[in-house]
Amino acid sequence: MSNLVHPHTVWAVGHGVMLASASYVLLQTVLFRGTPQIIYRLGFTGALLSYCIVVFKSLGRPQPNAAWVRRAFVDENVQYAVLALYWWISKPINLSILPFATFSLFHCLTFLRTNVIPKFVPPSQAPQAGQQRPAPQGLEAVSRRIQVWVKNNYDGAMRFVAYTELAILARVTVGALTFTSSFIAPIFLAHFIRLRYHASPFTRHAVNALTGRIDGLAGNQGGVVANVWGTIKRVVGSWGGGRLVPQQPGQGAAAPGQAGGAGGAAAQAQARRQQ
Repeated sequence: MSNLVHPHTVWAVGHGVMLASASYVLLQTVLFRGTPQIIYRLGFTGALLSYCIVVFKSLGRPQPNAAWVRRAFVDENVQYAVLALYWWISKPINLSILPFATFSLFHCLTFLRTNVIPKFVPPSQAPQAGQQRPAPQGLEAVSRRIQVWVKNNYDGAMRFVAYTELAILARVTVGALTFTSSFIAPIFLAHFIRLRYHASPFTRHAVNALTGRIDGLAGNQGGVVANVWGTIKRVVGSWGGGRLVPQQPGQGAAAPGQAGGAGGAAAQAQARRQQ
């Protein structure tokens, strides 16, 4: 199969479509021009394409058995593919595109460094004993800068995604209470964040930090406010604390949407996270 239609290339194109579409949607948001719905859905189409390729390569064809369903249930790429599909069919919410755009940015940069630049710059020869490696020049220097930037900013970006997903949950909850968005949205997203809480240390940190902040505010109010908040925490904790099937060793080490196995070399981020 030619490289033009290689699954890894298609995976990267999907992330590129999401990144370009998200940039346009966010620009229109900043300019208060509303949501360009066609571009918005085009972005999530690109995300779906990328995630479906990864899911197919990691889980294979869907199987009508409990074992396959359990594996799919705890697979973060399946979770994000389902979420992308939900945003694709739902009323547009511009903020929802931010987490996917963040993942796509890192995947596109890594694909550029590992798959595109090497086609134009041959790998440098290892220096002989006693010689220093020459300073990188041109595209090789660009590749090194991309590598360093991804490594230095990956964890921060994943924390940003975790807090953004909580902000989206708050947005759809307010929308449901004010009858401006679906009542299904906060339920669906709350369940998604429950799954991420069990799988991602970044989500756990964000939820715990937000809970601690609200604890302080509620404690200062005292009385009814503190009691109501305590009840909410007990209910949510009871619902969210269910035991999930653990991920297999090594699974979930990179950002969702990684092309693990899709065409060979996966676009892995340099800073790995434990999920």
